[in-house]
Amino acid sequence: MRSSSTLRPRVVSVASVVATAVTLALATSPQDAQAQGSIRADLLIRGGSVIDGTGAPARRADVAITGDRITFVGDARRERIEATRTIDASGLVVAPGFIDPHTHTYGDLQSDRAERRTNAAYLMQGVTTVVTGNDGGGPVDVGAHMTRWEEGGIGTNAALFVGFGTVRGTVLGMRSNAPDSAQLATMRGMVARGMSEGALGLSTGLYYAPQSYSTSEEVSALAREAATRGGVYDSHLRDESSYTVGLMGAVREALRIGREAELPVHIAHIKALGVDVWGESDSVIALIARAHGEGQVVTADQYPYTASGTSIGAALLPRWAEAGGRDSLRARITNPEYRDRLVADMQNNMRRRGGAKSLLITGGSDRALVGKTLDDIARARNADPILTALEIVMAGGAGVASFNMNEDDIAQFMRQPWVMTGSDGSDGHPRKYGTYPRKIQQYVMGKKVLTLEQMVQRSSRDVAVALHMGQRGTLAPGWFADVIVMDTARVAERATYEQPELLAEGMQFVIVNGQLAVSDGKLTGARAGRGVRRVAP
Repeated sequence: MRSSSTLRPRVVSVASVVATAVTLALATSPQDAQAQGSIRADLLIRGGSVIDGTGAPARRADVAITGDRITFVGDARRERIEATRTIDASGLVVAPGFIDPHTHTYGDLQSDRAERRTNAAYLMQGVTTVVTGNDGGGPVDVGAHMTRWEEGGIGTNAALFVGFGTVRGTVLGMRSNAPDSAQLATMRGMVARGMSEGALGLSTGLYYAPQSYSTSEEVSALAREAATRGGVYDSHLRDESSYTVGLMGAVREALRIGREAELPVHIAHIKALGVDVWGESDSVIALIARAHGEGQVVTADQYPYTASGTSIGAALLPRWAEAGGRDSLRARITNPEYRDRLVADMQNNMRRRGGAKSLLITGGSDRALVGKTLDDIARARNADPILTALEIVMAGGAGVASFNMNEDDIAQFMRQPWVMTGSDGSDGHPRKYGTYPRKIQQYVMGKKVLTLEQMVQRSSRDVAVALHMGQRGTLAPGWFADVIVMDTARVAERATYEQPELLAEGMQFVIVNGQLAVSDGKLTGARAGRGVRRVAP
């Protein structure tokens, strides 16, 4: 096994990634340039309270940008820095653009509609880089996606994981059997291809079929392909509740895969989901602390909501019923031989999630159901909630917000220095439009779980370091100019469960690769985002 120092993510030097021309420009000190006259920049953000992403206290400073890079942080007047445009940031906070390590923006970024590719939901929260392909859903042809995004134009930067679900589904479909040696070799080759084209690592969603049919050994074999290429293992755990191996068992499995494959582990949207595991955050934290003490690199992300978001099928159906795909599922639902077992398993799953009243329909083909709980729908139909859920599944399914988390667990996880901010943003849930403002508003300004400096660090630099993104996530000369200017008194989540697509407010300026994507609180329509490839650790 590699030493802990080999496994630990680190920030690479500026010279290793910055273009030669920019490096030479930065080599000139402000004092040298002053002797030759004033220094010119494209954009100067003057007089703001700078939180640079490192965790250092806020300080008054100016930030200069030239091209797509930050070229100065300090006292611009003293160093005689002038710019084509100056932004007065007095009374505002200047910070690195947020980096969201877990989004479901794949469909947005791939859209033929330029407006959708702008990624407004994230820009208006101050997010300048999104990661997608999570939960095992990432593509193999990573390079082609990067090219498409850059040629078509996207509003935020974007990075990808290779998805275990995509790989396994391509080779084995929805079958529950294990791969033979030839199939496993094909799967490993697919992961290697995605990694060679710049993927951040391997993502899994072991809770979901067909990934749930895999063994730890199968996942470890594929994770080694990511490990040898400097990637990370990102996992939606096999169980966040008490469905199969339990929350603690699932965390142990993720740590085991990381040890066996010798790569950093990142736990997606860490939580204690459902009444059976409320209060287990302490045990999870202690388990990860022991792993840290043994030299293992483990991080996680988290969204600040008590409701998760998934489909009604994923929430309630047992995985055995989904083996073989949709046709097999339909056959089991209509077969009296399976009915009693299916209903009993679904009833237990619904209990875990807090009952029919805790499942709010957020999307689906039948728009008349949106905004109603499963309990509401069952009562209106004078039917049993489980049978109602099966009818919805048979009719094409529906998205749900599942209110099944405890505020104490949320706060406990949030306090950990290895837990970052992540939206898990999906349509129909306000977290896609409101995660970052909500965290500032409720957990920084309100409950004071974190300081603003901590929140910024865990939403920018920490993500860039953990996922090997190179020079993003910090306000420093030579780093990419992804910068936000926010009015913390006005930062607010507007999205609700009833109206989940209301844009956030309070971000006065959002700059992506040196270009203004939000100016004076309004979208400019700029699509200056780029594909972000893994930088070798």
